[in-house]
Amino acid sequence: MDKTVPDLAAAVAGIEDGMVLMVGGFGGSGAPIELIHALIDRFKATGSPKNLTVVNNNAGNGRIGIAAMIDAGMVSKMVCSFPRSADPRAFTEKYLKGEIGLELVPQGTLAERIRAAGAGIPAFYTPASFGTDVAKGKPVAEFDGKSYVQERWLKADAALIKAELADTMGNLTYRKAARNFSPLMAAAAKLTIVQASKIVAPGEIDPEQVVTPGIFVNRVVEVADAKQEEALMREGVAYS
Repeated sequence: MDKTVPDLAAAVAGIEDGMVLMVGGFGGSGAPIELIHALIDRFKATGSPKNLTVVNNNAGNGRIGIAAMIDAGMVSKMVCSFPRSADPRAFTEKYLKGEIGLELVPQGTLAERIRAAGAGIPAFYTPASFGTDVAKGKPVAEFDGKSYVQERWLKADAALIKAELADTMGNLTYRKAARNFSPLMAAAAKLTIVQASKIVAPGEIDPEQVVTPGIFVNRVVEVADAKQEEALMREGVAYS
């Protein structure tokens, strides 16, 4: 099955108001900047999507990527581990005005909640956050004399992912640390949208090198010269 689409606009079609949107990346590593900006373009043209809950390791940097989504007013809530990063002004400004919500999740717990969703596991227990404000209101159980907090799976309506190689059937590889959350998010989302540096024919990727099988991918678009978040920040780019 050929899962390629002709352009970025076609790739992000179907992301609607109020959805939970996972975005791959650890800071700029693996961040699908072009897909995010295509979604912003659609919002500017149509007013949709808005009221999004965005799941990412952090809450954006500078005025590009997720931060530009926040600036545009598309995001109603962030689910992340690091709301303050190199340049968190977009999120900070909205948060201090009460215009955006925050669910703070320990990083390992965030990864495991996403993985659990992809594996069909509705809940699990972890010692992380026990005794802190983050654990308030959550069930606690004791195992072997130690207290653990129950955490629920974290599913998404859609995920935006950046890959290194993809074949037309959606099998993916990643470039080094750019892999981070992306394989987990691809499995946890109903609609997985991928920008790949290069798209090849089926069979051109060694099956032993495939990280995300095509069964978890719905759309692939080629972006040969993808921008890096940190480079855009150094240039002072503000996407609007």
